[in-house]
Amino acid sequence: MSTRTIEVTDKLYSYMLDVSLREPDVMAELRKLTARHPMSMMQISPEQAQFMQMLVRMLGAKRCIEVGTFTGYSALAVALALPKKGKLVALDISDEYTQIGVPFWEKAGVAKKIDLRIGPAKKTLNKMIKKGEQGRYDFAFIDADKPGYPDYFDRCLKLLRTGGVIAVDNIFMNGDVADGRKKGENPVAMRAFNEMLKNDKRVDLSLVPIGDGLTLAMKK
Repeated sequence: MSTRTIEVTDKLYSYMLDVSLREPDVMAELRKLTARHPMSMMQISPEQAQFMQMLVRMLGAKRCIEVGTFTGYSALAVALALPKKGKLVALDISDEYTQIGVPFWEKAGVAKKIDLRIGPAKKTLNKMIKKGEQGRYDFAFIDADKPGYPDYFDRCLKLLRTGGVIAVDNIFMNGDVADGRKKGENPVAMRAFNEMLKNDKRVDLSLVPIGDGLTLAMKK
């Protein structure tokens, strides 16, 4: 028993992965390739990917949204957890980064489940709303530019069904959100987003200390 979340040391983290991680080879291959990328810090951790797969399965999700795809590791994780006719709409502004993941999606047999749309996510989400897709999605994952989080969250919430879940990444910003001296654009934006979300009565809320902090918001 513990009265607070314990510190995850390197030794404990290694043990956690040893006793719980069930990462398919194709995901491990993409993760290791991404680790060599100059922007590798944008990659989510394997335990977070597995946690998101659990969420998708628990929700019985069939239609999902991802805002921020990078090299496609998180998209691959979600697509693998979806049923045969499931669909993930993956949004990103970089064709260069996302194309790294496409061969792995194909190798895993899930490429047809992933609808990759390149362009500003806010614009794409607005198009989805205008097409009348509100309430048709089960799960959304937001991991993109931090100042854009409020806009992405509001639009994803409109597209989700009641009981659907939005998972929002990088809530901790590597600990910078807890240090008021950090005045960079990202920690300032994330502090404001966290305060906004805390008081958002449209959702039930839980912040999970996995990866760089993952907030789960369930639509009421």
